[in-house]
Amino acid sequence: MTPAPLAARLRDPGGPLFFPVTAYGPGGSLDLDVYRTHVRRGVAAGAAAVFAACGTGEFHALLPEEFEACVRVAVEAAEGRVPVVAGAGYGTALAVRYARLAEDAGADGILAMPPYLVLAGQDGLLRHYREIAAATALPVIVYQRDNAVFTPPTVVELARTDGVIGLKDGLGDLDLMQRVVSAVRTEAPGDFLYFNGLPTAEQTQLAYRALGITLYSSAVFCFAPEIALAFHRALRTGDLSAAHRLLDGFYRPFVELRAQGRGYAVSLVKAGVRLRGLDVGEVRPPLHEPAEEHVKQLAQLIERGSALLEEDA
Repeated sequence: MTPAPLAARLRDPGGPLFFPVTAYGPGGSLDLDVYRTHVRRGVAAGAAAVFAACGTGEFHALLPEEFEACVRVAVEAAEGRVPVVAGAGYGTALAVRYARLAEDAGADGILAMPPYLVLAGQDGLLRHYREIAAATALPVIVYQRDNAVFTPPTVVELARTDGVIGLKDGLGDLDLMQRVVSAVRTEAPGDFLYFNGLPTAEQTQLAYRALGITLYSSAVFCFAPEIALAFHRALRTGDLSAAHRLLDGFYRPFVELRAQGRGYAVSLVKAGVRLRGLDVGEVRPPLHEPAEEHVKQLAQLIERGSALLEEDA
């Protein structure tokens, strides 16, 4: 396997990038049947790729054997129709182990998340991600956020690293991203990919598009794929009126609701999946379930978003 196929499949996606939640049964154990249904529905709805066991999928809460099982089921459910990218994280040795488990499970690529806890310098971060990239034949997307923030020269070195195909930004510093894009364009020209990885990325995607960054993750696709698809289509066709209606009527209120609780970027999304009829269970600690009133507000928001789509029909 070479990095090229995944990069080519992600470069111009026909739909949102799908980050499925991980399903648990009533006792909190992994429910692979429900998870398989969740992934299949997302692919059938028009996802361009499946990012399994990543942030929205509670990577932090999964045992290695649970992680491998989730990735394997996601690969089976995708049936080759779209690529499957798996998360990998913690310290370097564990991140390498997860990357190899993902490769054994049939994944098409790795989303390399920040290392656990430590505040490392640029040289250490570069070494960390290079070791992950060297550990398997899978192409790697590096996730910038929290304690893994890169200077433009470091991203240039990442772009020159065999196996590293892109950078997902979860920081939101547009000045830094402009300098990163410029530095890579001039010092390591090629097909390096960039992703908007902020929570509810649709809220900031118009700004990222101005930087030339068209790829973004969509947590909303988990529970309201029709809304996420409509927004994605509005961006692709340049229908700013439709995009603004969805931003004003659905995405901004959703972001404001998400801000009402820590961890809601995952637990509120999971509540949304349950509201739409698929019982994926609750989040595992240290995350907690959203307040009942917030779940009610989410249900109302989904209805409002659906009504906006009917107006545009």
